[in-house]
Amino acid sequence: MAKSDSFPIINIHIRDKDKKDINLQRDNDVEKNNKSQLSTSLQNQRDRGERDYIGFATLPEQVHRKSVKRGFDFTLMVVGESGLGKSTLINSLFLGDLYKGRKIPDAADRVEKTTTIEKKTMEIEERGVKLRLTIVDTPGFGDAINCEDSWRTCAAYIDEQFRQYFTDESGLNRRHMQDNRVHCCLYFVPPWAHSLRQVDLEMMKRLHRKVNIVVVIAKADSLTAAEVKRLKARILTDLEDYQIQVYQFPECDSDEDEDFKQQDRELKAAAPFAVVAADTVLEVGGKRVRGRQYPWGIVDVENPRHSDFTKLRTMLISTHMQDLKDVTQDVHYENFRAQCISQISQHAMRERGKLKRDSMGNNSDVVITDTDRLLLQKDEEIRRMQDMLTQMQEKLKASDKKHDSIIDV
Repeated sequence: MAKSDSFPIINIHIRDKDKKDINLQRDNDVEKNNKSQLSTSLQNQRDRGERDYIGFATLPEQVHRKSVKRGFDFTLMVVGESGLGKSTLINSLFLGDLYKGRKIPDAADRVEKTTTIEKKTMEIEERGVKLRLTIVDTPGFGDAINCEDSWRTCAAYIDEQFRQYFTDESGLNRRHMQDNRVHCCLYFVPPWAHSLRQVDLEMMKRLHRKVNIVVVIAKADSLTAAEVKRLKARILTDLEDYQIQVYQFPECDSDEDEDFKQQDRELKAAAPFAVVAADTVLEVGGKRVRGRQYPWGIVDVENPRHSDFTKLRTMLISTHMQDLKDVTQDVHYENFRAQCISQISQHAMRERGKLKRDSMGNNSDVVITDTDRLLLQKDEEIRRMQDMLTQMQEKLKASDKKHDSIIDV
């Protein structure tokens, strides 16, 4: 009996990562339990043969399975001058390293530096959901002495992706269309600027009707809390004065819970986001955090008192990624598509009129429809009015000459 009561005592230390894995497993178990209960309830209704059961309650599950199988695409453009931490922020947001072996140009190379497009693609999988992430970087933006044409490369790339999508959409095989349209543009403002600079305003004016712009204040740890607040207020004032439309958060539905509404209010109040990014993982108080170490202390990038990094990641990935894609499809792309269709229609009308005029001049046996007859009548009326105006102008000129000759006599 004494032997059976003596059990060894083992100290178990659970790391933060293990806790996250346990919570993740618990969430998955709850989700599976809910699905199992729903399937059981639907099966019971089928077995009972209830008259009010149709079966369309499984539509969300069908859409979910189809979407997960197909996967999702998201394209993010980052714009800002070198040294603002764009690469570090992207690596911190998506927990990857997209810029291995990248070389920073020296001062001599920046004299005649032009803006270029550098595209990187990576596939991320989380809980069985696949995301094809494309990062469009713009090295060279704002690095040259003359930056007046820095916006052209970015605007041309966005238009080219719209044009390619429009071509694929108008083609015969549309089953395997790839969406490379830019869904969001992170525009980095340097912390040493007192407000938006001229190059910032010019860039946003050219892009705000083509893409969703999210303004980011880079390296916010170089500013005090009061300075960050003043800079945010000045940026918002400049955006309103120059009528620049940045991404607007959608309003919450009335049936949302209070926690989601509070989160939405905090995200709206935080824009523009003052962020600090870091690739280094440090140990603080027994916990592993992602931050920057200075002689006076450590900046935790995920601490809301130090940075808006967590809010930016929540908005960009967790809560508003689909809305960014919807606004791109319903607003920016539709505007581009309407312009393309209008240009095509005008060109077709001109070609049609030219062919009709040529055929009528070369062939006298052409059959004239009622529409063509009305158009010919209108053209004839316009021609008569032009002749009348010409005659009236000649009469006025003749009367003026006669009046001048009488005065000279």
